[in-house]
Amino acid sequence: MFKSAKLNARLVAAAVGALTMGAFAFTSSAAAAPFTLFPFAAPQIQSAPPPSQLAPSDDEDAGGSFALPARLKRQVVNYPTREAPGTIIIDTPNTYLYLILGNGQAMRYGIGVGRDGFTWSGTQHIVKKAEWPDWTPPPEMIARQPYLPRHMTGGRGNPLGARAMYLGGTIYRIHGTNAPQTIGTRVSSGCLRLVNEDVIDLYSRVHVGTKVIVLPMDRRADNSSEKRS
Repeated sequence: MFKSAKLNARLVAAAVGALTMGAFAFTSSAAAAPFTLFPFAAPQIQSAPPPSQLAPSDDEDAGGSFALPARLKRQVVNYPTREAPGTIIIDTPNTYLYLILGNGQAMRYGIGVGRDGFTWSGTQHIVKKAEWPDWTPPPEMIARQPYLPRHMTGGRGNPLGARAMYLGGTIYRIHGTNAPQTIGTRVSSGCLRLVNEDVIDLYSRVHVGTKVIVLPMDRRADNSSEKRS
């Protein structure tokens, strides 16, 4: 009986050893070539989601896809005047800026002008030009709106937009805007704004020393605008 028990123990040990070797062999084989338990089911491979696209910055164009009304788009119009070519005339009540071309014509731009109580008139000259200008609100504006930044570097988020032309010794400028929906309205503190595309075009056509005539609210630059449009 002792010999039988000993034999049985040897058989059990041999079986365990065989199983161990088999498991080792299976593991090695699986490492070399993964074993598919269900060959008819395609493996599910998860890929990383595509990187999300950055949302357009509000600094680039606060107006989104806003389109200017036809009358406010840049265009050459008939405009007889005694002013010399290169002169800028601001038609405040009609929200137009005229750049005199000569031969009875002018380039007309739609603009935004000062809100009630902030319009002005007179003759000035461009004394400085700047691309993507910095903005330093004047003390008068800070007093009215103390939450404004004291200084803002130039860029697409800057209220002065892509270009600025500074008028004499005043605090006023002809400048761009990232809010095209304000063109044709009276919203500024006295500055004259154009959409960025238009202010870039105007900037390229004028120089330091250019004469700028700003007409008052009760006077129109084109008394027969229908004929000149």
